[in-house]
Amino acid sequence: MRILLTNDDGIQAVGLRAMHKALVHAGHEVFVVAPVTEQSAVGHAITLSAPLRVKEFRDEGFFGLGVTGTPADCVKLALSTLIKDRPDMVVSGINSGANVGVDLLYSGTVSAATEGAFMGFPALAVSMDDFNPTDLSGQAAYAAALLPRLPFSRLPAKCVLNLNFPARPIAEVLGLKLCPHTRVAYEDWFEERLDPRGRPYYWMCGELKAERISEGRDRRLLSEGYVTLTPLKFDFTDHETLSLLEPMLSAKLC
Repeated sequence: MRILLTNDDGIQAVGLRAMHKALVHAGHEVFVVAPVTEQSAVGHAITLSAPLRVKEFRDEGFFGLGVTGTPADCVKLALSTLIKDRPDMVVSGINSGANVGVDLLYSGTVSAATEGAFMGFPALAVSMDDFNPTDLSGQAAYAAALLPRLPFSRLPAKCVLNLNFPARPIAEVLGLKLCPHTRVAYEDWFEERLDPRGRPYYWMCGELKAERISEGRDRRLLSEGYVTLTPLKFDFTDHETLSLLEPMLSAKLC
């Protein structure tokens, strides 16, 4: 396949380089278009008030284009302008840090895949439950081997598959689980600290309470040692409430 590979950790991130190597080794033609700098948790932001610049990155066995923008910018620019031959799909990752539950709203990794899906391409987001990985070759090889088994042609339009690896060596994972995403929100707080000049600043912290996470959902399964795969769709309409409101608001006002 022809694959557009991107991420939100930046074009030099260990996860993207591992994914590139694994996909090329599997025989795919890989086009890399990714942010020049880390763009974690920027969500689906796009750049409207500044120019986007593109820089070539070359290493032994690697070539890619770095963009001075967000992950969604990279996908838009790549698919509309930079890549002349239409790719078969978009792969985003491997991200440093899991993307489960409410992370789906914040994640630049998932948003890059979502942008690809919005533009009509099969899309896969890949993440690792470790914020400081040093070697993701095993996870990348697993994802590359899984790719031909995923029935993208039979999936609904604009579907994103979200793949997460647990924080353990690939040889120690317990298997792959299809599952829904976690619905529990983070409990956030801000620590007040002082900079070297004695001025206060605030650092956001947060956690998902383990006891509130339902069994069988991505965050729980990931913590238990499973690779998780969750199909995502981005229809924001609350159809249940729509049905509830319709008879109320369609009635004639007195």
